[in-house]
Amino acid sequence: MARNSRCCSPAAALGWAAAGVLLWSTVVERRLFTIRRHELPILPAGAAPIRVLQLSDLHLAPWQTNKMNWVRSLAELNPDLVVLTGDLMGHVGARPSLLHTLEAFAGTPTLFVHGSNDYYGPRLKNPMKYLREPSRLSTREQDIDNATLTSGLTGLGFTDLNNSATSLELRGTKLDVFGLNDPHIRFDDGDAMRAAIAAAGIADPDPASPRIGVVHAPYQAALGELLDEHADLILAGHTHGGQVRVPGVGALTSNSDLPTNQARGLSVWYDAHRAAYLNVSAGLGNSIYAPVRFACRPEASLLTLTPPAA
Repeated sequence: MARNSRCCSPAAALGWAAAGVLLWSTVVERRLFTIRRHELPILPAGAAPIRVLQLSDLHLAPWQTNKMNWVRSLAELNPDLVVLTGDLMGHVGARPSLLHTLEAFAGTPTLFVHGSNDYYGPRLKNPMKYLREPSRLSTREQDIDNATLTSGLTGLGFTDLNNSATSLELRGTKLDVFGLNDPHIRFDDGDAMRAAIAAAGIADPDPASPRIGVVHAPYQAALGELLDEHADLILAGHTHGGQVRVPGVGALTSNSDLPTNQARGLSVWYDAHRAAYLNVSAGLGNSIYAPVRFACRPEASLLTLTPPAA
């Protein structure tokens, strides 16, 4: 009886629970890809719905064939627009695998901005520093050929939205879109984006043309710049939804100055004069040096843009 009592002691039960959580978060949950769906009433009255697929933070490594196949399968959703919100690369040798994966969306209007991991390969970091403060990079030599990555993406017909802007017509509705390069590494350039907005002829907002702002890391200053350009919807990634969430509490960090209660999913970003929907994707991956997700499944976002309800 004593031996059985020791096996079932609180300490033993806690140990088994901890082992179960570790196994679940490192082996199971981070492979449970899912689709988060939202409906946003930002189109003009009478417009046909527009389906936007947002993919973020793939952190792709060349051996992650399950992730590649799952992402390729999303083409079966027949989105009208695909938006890539950065950190697609997760290994310095991932570019061929990434382009093969995204080739599934060639022929679908696709926009992209970069994240820090599209310039810098992953490194082992202290996880406690990640929890304490945003891990913004300073001076570091780039070890990913971002120019070749960008060329590969544009070669698939995708539109580079880094500090840039464009407009496109989808299902009879004109969308004005603009984006910033990654503020996490201070590559965002609001002046360049505003110049591109002017060059695209979309400086003056048109109520019949919804406006979408795109950025990788949702720092408040960057969100403010997109809001200043009258975005109706802002798409971002970077946070991994906290990556490890505490049930009943939520994310412990956003790895930015975004409030942690907005680190995943749909919310509203506003100032005294304007407001926009903000969708922060929890993303599909993680650093190869931090292969864990808990209470935060890897996700893609499928956003259906609609007219307001009558």
